[in-house]
Amino acid sequence: MFSRRWWLANLLILIASVVCIRLSIWQVDRLHQTRSFYDHMLAVQAMPPLNLPAQGDLTTMEYRPVTATGTYDFQNQIATRDQYNGVQPGYHLLTPLRLSGEEAVLVDRGWIPSDGNSTPADWHQYDQSGQVTVSGIIRLGQAQPTPGSDADPTLMPNQTRLDFWIYVNVDRIRQQIPYPILPIYIQLTPIPNRADPPIPILESLDLSDGSTNLNYAIQWCLFAILFVVGYGYYLWRKDLRKKS
Repeated sequence: MFSRRWWLANLLILIASVVCIRLSIWQVDRLHQTRSFYDHMLAVQAMPPLNLPAQGDLTTMEYRPVTATGTYDFQNQIATRDQYNGVQPGYHLLTPLRLSGEEAVLVDRGWIPSDGNSTPADWHQYDQSGQVTVSGIIRLGQAQPTPGSDADPTLMPNQTRLDFWIYVNVDRIRQQIPYPILPIYIQLTPIPNRADPPIPILESLDLSDGSTNLNYAIQWCLFAILFVVGYGYYLWRKDLRKKS
């Protein structure tokens, strides 16, 4: 095993074992992340609905039920592109809700079809005047693009705002709204059998306890052991045949 003629085989087995161990550690890290998310979801979903505006760090309360009362500001609403309802493409319409005081919160009012909604002027057909009370969950949005996906465009010199976004980047969106915006947005609770846009849609979440990641971690660890033990057994058998 330690002779010069076996150095390449030894190196390949070592590399394969190290890669398997690293993949096992990665799956253990994923397991901790999954279980942490699972515990967070169970904890916040058991909380009573939070009424906005509220004290505390809202960015630590993602997925907690929330309610808010105010009036919509339709002059500063935006839409996120490439949203599908399972049948046709469309947008998600997000509108600032002016709360008591100076603050506001973005509200994802739901899906609208892309046909007939190519400009902000078209969105006014969904205006809802007067004071409203909304219910949903707290969401944080997404600041970084998904790997392999496009990023939100930057403003051109002659632009003061973006109407169409790829992600709900609250930090950037709040920069084009002329009053304070909370660092979260509300995703409305779906209304059963609602057919008229905007149609609130909640994404399905994986609430597994991470057992799949644990199984993968064990599997990669076994592969590493198999490489080392199997290689050692092969050399041992080869040595026996040479001596016999």
